[in-house]
Amino acid sequence: MIKKEEARQRVEKLKKLIDYHRRLYHVYDRQEISEAALDSLKKELFDLEQRYPELITPDSPTQRVGGEPRKEFKKVRRENPMLSLEDAFTEGDMKDWEERMENYLGGKVAGGYFAELKMDGLAVELTYEGGVLAQGATRGDGVVGEEITGNLKTIEAIPLGITNDQLPMTNRKRVVVRGEVYLTKKEFERINKQLKKEGKKTYANPRNLAAGSLRQLNPKITAGRKLSFYAYGFGEETGMKNHAEEHKALRDLGFSVELHEKHCATIKEAMAWREKWVKEREKLNYEIDGVVIRVDDNKLFGRLGVVGKAPRGAIAYKFSPREKTTIVKEIKVQVGRTGVLTPVAIMEPVKVGGVTVSRATLHNEDEIRRLGLKIGDTVIVSRAGDVIPKITKVMAELRTGREKEFKMPERCPIGESRVVKVGGLHKCEDTRVAMKESVRFFVSRAAFDIRGLGKKNVERFLKEGIIGDQADIFTISEKKIAELDGFGEVSAKKITEEIERKKVVTLPRFILSLGILHVGEETAQLLAERAARELKVKNGKLKVGELTGFFQKMTIEELQAIQDIGPKVAESIYEWWHERENVKLVEKLERNGVAIEVSGAAAGGGKLDGKTFVLTGSLTGITREEAKARIREKGGDISSSVSKNTNYVVAGEEPGSKYEKAKELGVKIIGEKELLKMLG
Repeated sequence: MIKKEEARQRVEKLKKLIDYHRRLYHVYDRQEISEAALDSLKKELFDLEQRYPELITPDSPTQRVGGEPRKEFKKVRRENPMLSLEDAFTEGDMKDWEERMENYLGGKVAGGYFAELKMDGLAVELTYEGGVLAQGATRGDGVVGEEITGNLKTIEAIPLGITNDQLPMTNRKRVVVRGEVYLTKKEFERINKQLKKEGKKTYANPRNLAAGSLRQLNPKITAGRKLSFYAYGFGEETGMKNHAEEHKALRDLGFSVELHEKHCATIKEAMAWREKWVKEREKLNYEIDGVVIRVDDNKLFGRLGVVGKAPRGAIAYKFSPREKTTIVKEIKVQVGRTGVLTPVAIMEPVKVGGVTVSRATLHNEDEIRRLGLKIGDTVIVSRAGDVIPKITKVMAELRTGREKEFKMPERCPIGESRVVKVGGLHKCEDTRVAMKESVRFFVSRAAFDIRGLGKKNVERFLKEGIIGDQADIFTISEKKIAELDGFGEVSAKKITEEIERKKVVTLPRFILSLGILHVGEETAQLLAERAARELKVKNGKLKVGELTGFFQKMTIEELQAIQDIGPKVAESIYEWWHERENVKLVEKLERNGVAIEVSGAAAGGGKLDGKTFVLTGSLTGITREEAKARIREKGGDISSSVSKNTNYVVAGEEPGSKYEKAKELGVKIIGEKELLKMLG
């Protein structure tokens, strides 16, 4: 745990850095880092202040809402501040939020929660006087915003007049409505395409473009951009019982209200609803970055009050960002098959794009210099497009002075030969050292089990140039072996006959033989079972090349969803099958006659073949591990998460959130008795 003095120093640096990026965005319409990366910095600051409340100061970014108003627009001061929301990214964050409310109230939260999608747009406030739109303003710093009435009037979704006779407010003459201005994905693409054609700056995302459009000094430009608007609430006391009633009132007034909403009895139910939208967000024609969950009862919501810049009774449960900040703990060097040294950043684990990331390949020394990376640095790590994690930026402003420069080793980590630089790459001078380890493992008993190719013979064949890699083993000439000192025709024939016999190998052994980092016998078996089922291979042979296509199509999330495969292992498997050098080896093995035999457990073919099970809750008649083993024996697959591809959720006693998610997705739920019947 970080000590108080270290936390104090970190908090000060975070405050300055966050304020710099917020001013850049809100005042000058510019960005140097993504919203997701900024959110990550804000969340770290919030967590540190929660741990050490005495470090909270009035000038902390957690105590303010937005940016300063621009000088070009008239300033608007409001009586009721437009508050922002605290962010949550994990179930733990949500449970902490609920606990804070319960501690404040001295009891449970009554009346349930109201959940709605969190539009990724720009918050605005509309003021109607006598039923007519009199003023529209941005959030600004919460109290003072920018008056942009003319621009807002160009948005067709915003009513210019409302009939407010039915509202329960005391003062019906003045109605304040708050909502979000946004752009559809289609309109975003159209505008960016036009801007590019005109040689102008394009925008990174719909939110930035919406913000830029609203801040145009010429309303005609705003009008040409087809902005949209959703109302999410009122800016003053309404007298209504709950937030659901407020949404209905907004619809009755003629406002567009986001239709995807849900009343949830518990936090668990609200979290399950959010999980549904993690999967379905891409179906929407606009961007969302999470869901907003708030106490539904308005009186209770008011009683909970405000803490810092946010209402205590509401929170933004955001989707896992595709960019996040973390700290590089160390840089390790891996040695490839050809002796190339690859530096790899080992980081504090963070969830990026829904996957826990702890390693990122740095490629070479030049990349480290380009980034200006030191060991101990805070960095932005991204998974844009859900691919291999990548460090995109170093936050040098957060350095403490204890960071260390990284230097490539002068000696090879394997074998101690000199390291030489060839172009932009560092290589072990004796490339046979790295290859020796790879070949020795390839022919070992757990892999291809080629007897006669022990440590000494492997080293000798590499040294004499008889083989250069694993695939060359299958084209070794009997004549060449016989010509070597210490070998005769008999021993040469024995070795080549053994190699010929071992050209056909089982699928788990083949996967293991590749030497993928973190992949042992058990993981190789799991991968083999999955590949055999997906490729629909029964007892028979599988072409080596088919595996390349299969594994290259798998995402890190899909790999991580396989039972017992964690983040590090999933990353490692993904990276291995996307390295051209490795793919070339697999292609060469196929050319040299290697074939894969699929039989037994990997072949599937059982009564549960192709069926995916998720277990939740406690089982009484069978242990969880026994249940998993029996399901696999029958050809079934085990997953740790529920999705539309899940066939059965087995619910034991006190099932968790997976049970709720299964109900949401319409996945079949069975009990322990039904499972045992299926297992015979």
